[in-house]
Amino acid sequence: MRIDIITALPDIIRQSLDVTVLRRAKSIVDIRIHDLRAYAPGRHSQIDDYAYGGAAGMVLKPEPIFGCIESLKAESGNDEEPINEVIFLSPDGEVFNQSTANALSLKRRIVLLAGHYKGVDQRVRDSLVTREISVGDYVLSGGELPALVLLDAIVRLLPGVLGDAASALADSFQDGLLGEPLYTRPARFRGMDVPAVLCSGDHRRIAAWREREREEKTRRRRPDLKPNG
Repeated sequence: MRIDIITALPDIIRQSLDVTVLRRAKSIVDIRIHDLRAYAPGRHSQIDDYAYGGAAGMVLKPEPIFGCIESLKAESGNDEEPINEVIFLSPDGEVFNQSTANALSLKRRIVLLAGHYKGVDQRVRDSLVTREISVGDYVLSGGELPALVLLDAIVRLLPGVLGDAASALADSFQDGLLGEPLYTRPARFRGMDVPAVLCSGDHRRIAAWREREREEKTRRRRPDLKPNG
């Protein structure tokens, strides 16, 4: 799998790739960072400008984004995978969830476009973007953090990234339920005990306990979720 990230702030992405799951993923997924300024015309490498009509805030210009994405598409004819999705990270996109992460993890090549300032020229969205995704109903200063959220959620699903391959399949939301309470040693801590069933060695009882706990937590905290099946 290959993931290209287009950004005005490449250092944010680059530094994050050197820690935790993303660092391990680099040997499995080809992650490439593209600095928008490298594609900006003119000696000042300007990537933003004022909005027409007097709207507040600066807008990313179309020229560097078109230049970058067209350059990436041109690679497809040179032994590179064709681009499956060009995803723009935007507060007004579809809200990201586990189902979307699962689907994207099956793609061979995706491009993540991190917006900045007020947003991007609408012509980019109309002509180049195939999907718009939001990480929640709030606004951040740029799309770099949302891009990292998608990146982390996607690559941890790829075989070989996590030490325990079954771990991702047991995550919250994979089957429409939240995760069960988790305990580790010691069995007693400050008068609080690990539930006896977890120490029983009876795998059938443990599985039933986990399912009950997951269902109860989901009903209590997220009644809007619908369990799969």
